[in-house]
Amino acid sequence: MPITPCRQKWKGTLTDRERFNRQMHYTPVDRCFNMEFGYWQENFEKWEEFKKNNITNNIEADIFFNFDEIKGIGGNIWMIPAFEHGKVISETADKKIILNKDGLMAEIPKDGHDTIPHYIKPSVVTPADWKECKKRFSREHPDRRIDIEKLKKMHPEDRTYPLGVDCGSMIGKIRNMLTFEGLAYATYDYPEMVQDMVETACLLVEDFLDQVLPHFQFDFASGWEDICFKNGPIVSVDFFNKVVVPRYKRINKKLKKFNIDIWYIDCDGDVRPILKGFLESGINCLFPYEVNGCTHPRELLNEYGKELRIMGGVDKIKLIEGPGAIKKYLETLVPLVERGGFIPFCDHRCPPDVKYENYIYYLDLKKKMFGMKEN
Repeated sequence: MPITPCRQKWKGTLTDRERFNRQMHYTPVDRCFNMEFGYWQENFEKWEEFKKNNITNNIEADIFFNFDEIKGIGGNIWMIPAFEHGKVISETADKKIILNKDGLMAEIPKDGHDTIPHYIKPSVVTPADWKECKKRFSREHPDRRIDIEKLKKMHPEDRTYPLGVDCGSMIGKIRNMLTFEGLAYATYDYPEMVQDMVETACLLVEDFLDQVLPHFQFDFASGWEDICFKNGPIVSVDFFNKVVVPRYKRINKKLKKFNIDIWYIDCDGDVRPILKGFLESGINCLFPYEVNGCTHPRELLNEYGKELRIMGGVDKIKLIEGPGAIKKYLETLVPLVERGGFIPFCDHRCPPDVKYENYIYYLDLKKKMFGMKEN
C-alpha cells in the first residue's frame, strides 16, 4: 500500500493536544508535532551548551529546546517492595557484584562509569523461586492505590498537552527478572511459571486502569517491552501470540471502553515477526522506532497503511555522520509526515557521538522541512 500524503494544512494554530491527536489520526495539522526522546547522560556532561545552561536531564532539555508537551500517568504496577537496589554482594579491586531492583546479580565497574551491567544470576530461575518472589506482586498492597485528586490537580481537564496512560509490560520486565537467556529457557522448561508471571503483570495493569480510566480523558496509552533485537523477538512468535497477545486484548478492551484508540509500545529491535500480534491486540504505534534494528519506517507504513503509526524513525547514525547525511535522510521522511500517523525524532536516546552542532542542524532542518515551531 503506497504512502498517500495528506497535503492539506490546518488553518490556524492548534494546541499540542489537538496537534498530536490530529496527526495520529491522519487529519490535517498546522505543523508537525515536535518532540524528541531524550539523550544519554553523557550528553549532559559533554555538550557545552547543556553545561553552560545547567541542563542536566531530559525534562530540562525539552524545555530548553521548546519542544511540544506530552505527558503520562503511571501506577505502581510491578514489585512492591523491589529488591534492594545496589546492595553489594562481593567486590574485587576494580569490580563490584551488586543486586539490582529486579533481583539480578550484576557485575559493574567500581569506578562507576556508565556501561551495560554484566548480569550473572537472576533471583528467579525455578517455579519455587517465583512462588517466593510473587509475594512482592500483591494486588492489595496499599501503595498500589492511586491518589486521583492529586493527579487531577496535576492534569486539569482544560490541559493543552496530550496525556497518556501507562499499560506497563507483559513480558519485557519479566525478561529483566529472568535475563535474556533465563527467559529463553523458562518458556520451554517452566512454561506455566512464565504464563503465571504474564498473568500477574496483566492483573496489576488492569487494577491500575480500573482506578484511573474513569477520571481522565486520555489521548493515548503506552507500554514497554524491549523483547526484540536485530534478529527478531527473544521469545517464540507462537508463545507471544498464545500467552502475551490475549493479555494485551484484555487491556485493550478497557482502553476502548474509554475511547483510547492510540496505544504505542516501546520495543527496540526487529518487531516485524510480532507486529501482526501487536496490531491484532490493539497496539497500533511503534515508539521510538529504531531504523537499524528493523527497517526504514516507510517500509512498514507502506505495508500496513493507516492501521499502523510510528513515532521516532530518525536514524541516529545519520546524526553522527553530519549535515549531508541528515538532510538526505530527512528528505525520505517528508511523505510520511505529510501522510500523518508519523512523528519523527531520533530513534532512541540521542548518543554522545552526535556533535551538538549536528544536532542543532537536525532540529533546524526538521523545523524547516516539517513546519515545526521555532525553538
